[in-house]
Amino acid sequence: MVWCSFGTMNCIINLDPLPMRGPELGVQPDDIEAPDIEHEPKQEVLENKNVVVQRVHIDGLGRTKDDVLTYEIAEVFQAKNLIDVMRRSHEARQKLLRLGIFRKVEVVIDTSRGEHALPNGLDVTFEVTELRRMTGSYNTMVGNNEGSMVLGLKLPNVLGRAEKMTFQFSYGTKETSYGLSFFKPQPGNFERNISLNVYKVTGQFPWSSLRETDRGVSGELSFPVWKTNQTLKWEGVWRELGCLARTASFAVREESGHSLKSSLSHSMVIDTRNSSILPRKGALMKIHQELAGYTGGDASFLKEDFEIQLNKTLFWDSVLSASLWGGLLLPIGDKPTNIADRFYLGGPTSIRGFSMYSMGPQSEGDYLGGEGYWAGGLHLYTPLPFRPGKGGFGDLFRTHFFLNAGNLCNLNYGEGPQAHLKKLAECIRWSYGVGVVLRLGNIARLELNYCIPMGVQSGDRICDGFQFGAGIRFL
Repeated sequence: MVWCSFGTMNCIINLDPLPMRGPELGVQPDDIEAPDIEHEPKQEVLENKNVVVQRVHIDGLGRTKDDVLTYEIAEVFQAKNLIDVMRRSHEARQKLLRLGIFRKVEVVIDTSRGEHALPNGLDVTFEVTELRRMTGSYNTMVGNNEGSMVLGLKLPNVLGRAEKMTFQFSYGTKETSYGLSFFKPQPGNFERNISLNVYKVTGQFPWSSLRETDRGVSGELSFPVWKTNQTLKWEGVWRELGCLARTASFAVREESGHSLKSSLSHSMVIDTRNSSILPRKGALMKIHQELAGYTGGDASFLKEDFEIQLNKTLFWDSVLSASLWGGLLLPIGDKPTNIADRFYLGGPTSIRGFSMYSMGPQSEGDYLGGEGYWAGGLHLYTPLPFRPGKGGFGDLFRTHFFLNAGNLCNLNYGEGPQAHLKKLAECIRWSYGVGVVLRLGNIARLELNYCIPMGVQSGDRICDGFQFGAGIRFL
């Protein structure tokens, strides 16, 4: 008989007992000869004996429909031996947990019983515990140099096929938002899914003396293609712009008012990094395009931006990382681009040594963003000197040497590509320095750097010396 159970990856395998010799009454333990156990033949039988998975049971289902689970467990029937059954059952368990509808999934593998049982037949049983119909959450989030408190209400498996409805309220230092979203994966292909969102976001941008309130709806279709993750999105947003202070410049006051943006966008991501927060190896490539104006609204533009990152582990547990960002915003028609659609650069998460989003075109101290930008970074991460706390808390810290450079400007699109490149290559801002990085799990990271800004242009705000940064996306 074979019996195997793993929910926490603990597995017990009992084979038919070997013939025993003794003990009998009156025989002392020291007099008993230990049986000769041949481990290799047992291992041979365990790994190579052909088996047939006759039945797969799922116990504990309530509101979940059977058909959505059939795709996740189908490969268990293809197993040829016991080790293969265990492997495929574990993979199926991971797929069931990934659906986000079960709190616990355990697997029991037993020999088949009953009238039609084969001598080498096995039954696999998944014992599941469904999530409650409604769950709540409270947590904090770290954005790019801002923090927020998040309250959430979730209805998992709302229609019985891994759908999810979520309401979320977020209150932050610069942004307050709430929204309702509906998520539905394709049965048998969790990476292929759709989501619908309704939201309201109010943000403050002190570098531009601007307040923005967005009320919008969006729909997304996500799907994998080869090694990439693709997303198609439509978004309709009613935007309300206002001045954050009475001292706002005339250029910002001109941008104030209401506008409607309807846009189609596409993004492609290839990510082989071992961590998105502080990777040691792997690469990232992200390309995003947005086209506004052809589906309605009064904003018309084509926006392209990309992000590339390469990471390589070196000697002495050090890591060399290189990053490159870039983007262009092309207005369509005679209407100029909106301040809310332009690019911004500078701060502890991009060009260190400069204040947050405080470089490039500006008017009376208010930064207006640019239509073209690029930014590059070269980083060397090493362990802390003398390795304090090695193997524990100290491994969350890394010493950080960096060199950043970039530029942000407006472009005259009648001059041609060569003129654009020339303008982006002029007046390059750059900085270098050293600091300490703290990784907060896979959520965010903190940096405390000593920065020396160079190539400072008129109107730029700098942070010469120590600069603190917190976020999830760093150059």
